[in-house]
Amino acid sequence: QVQLVESGGGLVQAGGSLRLSCAASGRTFSNYAMGWIRQAPGKEREFVAAISWSGGRAYYADSVKDRFTISRDDAKNTVYLQMNSLKPEDTAVYYCAADTKNWRRILANPLEYYYWGQGTQVTVSS
Repeated sequence: QVQLVESGGGLVQAGGSLRLSCAASGRTFSNYAMGWIRQAPGKEREFVAAISWSGGRAYYADSVKDRFTISRDDAKNTVYLQMNSLKPEDTAVYYCAADTKNWRRILANPLEYYYWGQGTQVTVSS
């Protein structure tokens, strides 16, 4: 069983920055495919970013490319999402997600993730 706990959300003005953290349980975090997915009010869940099990590769949605950076620290069982140049359209609940079955892949489809955190709210004011 994998448990994920997000933190770091909040209210920020447009152009500002936030860093989200996701702490994962389990002894084999290095074998987890990890990603961030967001959901805005009235919209479907949207892929944001994913990182490979080794941390050597990352993949981003076009809407956040060059503004967001995903990273992982296996020693701390934590994955991060650094968000810069935030826009009002980035407002959403951000979820951390993990998968152990497809841990060697970078998962860009939210449906491929089995484990989910409770989400953290990010609100960007204009």
